[in-house]
Amino acid sequence: MNNKGLQVFTNGILKENPTFGLVLGMCPTLATTTSAINGMSMGLATLFVLVCSNVVISLLKNLIPDKVRIPAFIVVIATFVTIVQLVMQAYLPALYETLGLFIPLIVVNCIVLGRAEAFAAKNTVALSFMDGLGMGLGFTLSLTVLGCIREFLGTGAMFGLHVYPDNYGALIFVLAPGAFICLAYLMAIVQKFMKK
Repeated sequence: MNNKGLQVFTNGILKENPTFGLVLGMCPTLATTTSAINGMSMGLATLFVLVCSNVVISLLKNLIPDKVRIPAFIVVIATFVTIVQLVMQAYLPALYETLGLFIPLIVVNCIVLGRAEAFAAKNTVALSFMDGLGMGLGFTLSLTVLGCIREFLGTGAMFGLHVYPDNYGALIFVLAPGAFICLAYLMAIVQKFMKK
């Protein structure tokens, strides 16, 4: 991997993290992170779609006319979201029921469409792959960390393993206000570290 590929990869995880740096994809971030496993699953689904759509769009960039560029990108993204949705529905039905509507909404997630437009349509396949991988991993890590914190504070568990009894948990952290509180503190901590 050359220096440019490594830089593109690490940008998505650190400097341009979709959640903490670019503040994109807030709807699934706040809604699906009630537990660590939900956050990680949503992140991995988005990672798959990001990597695959970036690669395909980079391959097809010279064949797609400018007038239909965005609709073509959405069709490519929707194809991979449908694959994720069908696989999850077949092999992980309980998780699919939990994430529900947020899986099909990956199609219009501004992270995926933004990376297709801003990066994959202008760069090589290898760099587009690295960009999708970095952005997807950054998104997955941020959702997993947020889910861990919310689950731990709200129910006393982490990845379903109980650390302390649930009746000591603060239910607010599993609800919508807890998502905003945890996200705000995490964003502040990440921004503080990034400025050093």
